[in-house]
Amino acid sequence: MAENVTDTLAHAPLVNVDSTLVLNTILILILAYVSSRAVTAILVWVSEQVYGHRISIKMAIPLYKFSVYGIAGYYIAKSILELSTVQLVAFSGFAGAAIGFGLKDLVAEVVGGIVIVLDKPYQVGDKVKIGCHYGEVSDIGLRSTKLVTPDDNLVSVSNQMFLSQAVSNSNAGDQEMMVVIDLFIDSKSDATLAMEILREALVTSRYVYISKRHPAKVLLKDCPFYRRLRAKGYVYDLRQEFDFETDVTKRAWQAFREAGIRPPQLASLDVVN
Repeated sequence: MAENVTDTLAHAPLVNVDSTLVLNTILILILAYVSSRAVTAILVWVSEQVYGHRISIKMAIPLYKFSVYGIAGYYIAKSILELSTVQLVAFSGFAGAAIGFGLKDLVAEVVGGIVIVLDKPYQVGDKVKIGCHYGEVSDIGLRSTKLVTPDDNLVSVSNQMFLSQAVSNSNAGDQEMMVVIDLFIDSKSDATLAMEILREALVTSRYVYISKRHPAKVLLKDCPFYRRLRAKGYVYDLRQEFDFETDVTKRAWQAFREAGIRPPQLASLDVVN
């Protein structure tokens, strides 16, 4: 098999590398880069205008990037080696095997990027947790996925991590997202009243999105020294996750204090510890 590939490539004439060829190669790379940046900027702008389809439109960004750089690589290889279609296929397999041994991590990252685009475990705009990193996916590149964390930091996570670690997706391609808010009260406080107060704060929030498919719930768990109230509600735009959580928490605790509902007492927590 290897001999057949070598024989096929042996008949591929190698073009003399001169200044024109170098300039053409650089020009192709520059055009690919500029095209990628320009189309990305346009798609991001359009996605913000067509608000209901923001995530769907942004998912076209990595598809376009993979396509434009793949075409650029094809024309560069063809211009240098003047390969026919059969020879180009043979060269791709031969180069792939050679690169695979020397640049395994790089190949794994690129393969991970291709799998992400095709399998769609997450998309641009999703809120995901990869390893110990959580944030909104702002870009899916050839080698890495970029996340914007709640602290507004930009984190680059290797696409290779997707192949070896579990990925948690909070919205699975939807613009709406469930937000879970946990509040803890003293075990002697009135749990029924606390649930009513928390539900009122939940359903009256300016950020909440309620429908048949997106209900609002308040759950109670009775623990030995405290009670946990869990509010589950949706936001229409996942980017409002922390605004929603802050709004509900602030108004609920304000009403708790007025109703005499207290947080867990330090003495109880000391017993637990």
